[in-house]
Amino acid sequence: MEYVKGKYRKSIFQTEDGYIVGLFRVSEVSASLEDVIDIPSTITFTGTFTNLNDIDNYIFHGEYLNHPRYGYQFKVESYEKVELTSEEQVLEFLASPFVKGCGEKTAIKIVNALGPDAITLIKEDINNLIRIGISEKTSKTIFNSIVSFYDQDDLIMYLNNLGLSNKEINKLINKYGNKIKDIIQNDLYSLIDIVDFNKLDNIFFKMYEETNDMRILACIIQVLKTKTFEQGDTYLTYDEIVDGLKKLYYIELGDSIEDYINTLIKKREIRYIDNHFYLSTYFDEETYIAKTLFKMSDIQDDNIPKFEYIINNIEREYNITYNHDQIRAIREAMINQITIVTGGPGTGKTTIIKGILKMYQELFDVGDKYINKHVALLAPTGRAAKRMSESTFMPAYTIHRYLKWNKETNEFGVNELNPNEEDLIIVDETSMIDIDLFASLLKGIRHSSKIVLVGDSNQLPSVGPGNILKDIIDSDMFAHIELSEIYRQSEDSFIPILADEIKKHEITSDILIKRDDYNFIEAPSEAIANTLYEIVNRGLIKGLDEKNVQVLIPMYKGINGIDAFNETLEFIFNPGEYDTHKVGNINYKVGDKVINLVNNVDLNIFNGDIGYITWIDPKNKEGIMGVNFYGHEVALKNEDILSLKHAYAMSIHKAQGSEFDHVILPITKEYSRMLYNKLIYTAVSRAKKSLIIIGDVNAFMYAVNNTYTSVRKTTLKEMILEQFKRIQ
Repeated sequence: MEYVKGKYRKSIFQTEDGYIVGLFRVSEVSASLEDVIDIPSTITFTGTFTNLNDIDNYIFHGEYLNHPRYGYQFKVESYEKVELTSEEQVLEFLASPFVKGCGEKTAIKIVNALGPDAITLIKEDINNLIRIGISEKTSKTIFNSIVSFYDQDDLIMYLNNLGLSNKEINKLINKYGNKIKDIIQNDLYSLIDIVDFNKLDNIFFKMYEETNDMRILACIIQVLKTKTFEQGDTYLTYDEIVDGLKKLYYIELGDSIEDYINTLIKKREIRYIDNHFYLSTYFDEETYIAKTLFKMSDIQDDNIPKFEYIINNIEREYNITYNHDQIRAIREAMINQITIVTGGPGTGKTTIIKGILKMYQELFDVGDKYINKHVALLAPTGRAAKRMSESTFMPAYTIHRYLKWNKETNEFGVNELNPNEEDLIIVDETSMIDIDLFASLLKGIRHSSKIVLVGDSNQLPSVGPGNILKDIIDSDMFAHIELSEIYRQSEDSFIPILADEIKKHEITSDILIKRDDYNFIEAPSEAIANTLYEIVNRGLIKGLDEKNVQVLIPMYKGINGIDAFNETLEFIFNPGEYDTHKVGNINYKVGDKVINLVNNVDLNIFNGDIGYITWIDPKNKEGIMGVNFYGHEVALKNEDILSLKHAYAMSIHKAQGSEFDHVILPITKEYSRMLYNKLIYTAVSRAKKSLIIIGDVNAFMYAVNNTYTSVRKTTLKEMILEQFKRIQ
């Protein structure tokens, strides 16, 4: 690693979390930089720092990079102060504002008496000041200033040597102060809210030679976190915990594992019920959801005056005719506090949402002007919320935004102590909601509200633990209307038909026949890329572009993976030479289509949101890159850009909750471990106007017939049933 030595001069740009772009006066460099940086000279540096001052000399470790727009900058990975070695340096420091009680005259007196080792001698013994004629009161002030100043430096060096980043050090010191050293030595793994588990585990082995009780307890908790998230479960079995400890952390305990588990149970970090081991969070959330749904379902009113009359008026206004199930869905939503409406593509779920809204307005005499005070339209993703808004002409929000999520604390501002007041809550794409988010939603609404859960139970379940929609349906305790009648867009419209046949695991149609909205192009694996590029180029000639064409792929790696296709598709869709900016291993340029992968309520962008880069300016203090997400432009900093990827091709999982005019779906046996029914069903059902499948018919049929998806271990259904049993 390269280094530069010298003095910090000033900051050009600085953020609250310690990221600085500044100027550094160089007095020494590593051998590899001797022909690049003049001595002395002033260079630009970037990095995250806990504190910098213009008195001390520093050594910055990192890399000297040539930015394509702003020239050479030294990117600091770590840094350290250089001890003051000359009388001039010591005098400058003692006379600085950092040392209280010590003016220039006193500083000269100290240096004349104690020499260049003055700082060390003062830190070692306050009496070294008193002996040279400094009053006891002034000596104490000077001593405390110096010790305080250097204590934080020692702490920073200690944390840096453990392998913590400057950003992590900043957060740890801000939260724990000088206590952080004791916490690291005695309760290391409690820092997981700031430092990830693997890094904490590496730090553990820098301090201890062998695994001890602290690590074993932490690893058991981490096994529960890791395995439940990977599998979507809310609990594990005893054997899964034992197996996880062995495979993930090489810990084999035999029967003594029960003692550790009992310790965690006593500390209420784990709950043990009926041979199920839960993280307390998941047990509490399932319990809360079951109890809350039971309480909410207790309020009913089956008297709906003029229902048929209002339905007829709605049908005339929207120029539609509802079928029996659709009418029942609207009626049940008005009668019950909790209603579930499910159905595949083309079955009219959006039509039902509009009908429920209109019926509510008519029954409760709520005009358009005041509807937002009474009704909340919600979805788990920004794209799904935008779709709701476009179809209903009403504002719709992501659940995170509705609950005022705080990214830094990972807490919701809207909760059981401060719930929202709407009377009717309609939630779309409910299958995507995990247990944590659903529990938080129920805490954020009044329990006298009506809630309508809309979704497709045949789609992929949530990324996080839980199986909310399925468990609530399977409990059979709430009104559930499944829409099955398919409404075609044209006589030859095939997409909803194909999706329905996939769902039923029974392809009765000839999938090789070209339709108005569908085409299956057979191609060997090695020819898929060329075929895809030909189709995209033909689409460009017809006036299509990246805004209405979406390539969906099951996997990231390989010659037919997302990463490979994104590189080439960017060149096809956005070939111009524009401003560029590289973050990680991805080079972005103006005009690129990107997807955001994390929730960021402060910026009002969420996991799965798709946007387009509008500008790049690394010197902009508000952010380096501008991205337009559905008409909402945000300025992103480097740490935000790390959460982006190109989105010309994207995963089927990330596409859930979205719809695209034209979908291209490569299918090859290379994807074999990802080829299963729910995944292919989800991909096909994303297409609105056209679907082109490229690849192997046998691989497609394998996916249709492969029912393998791990059965999620949850107990929400049983907990709901237990609540209702108590009143029987």
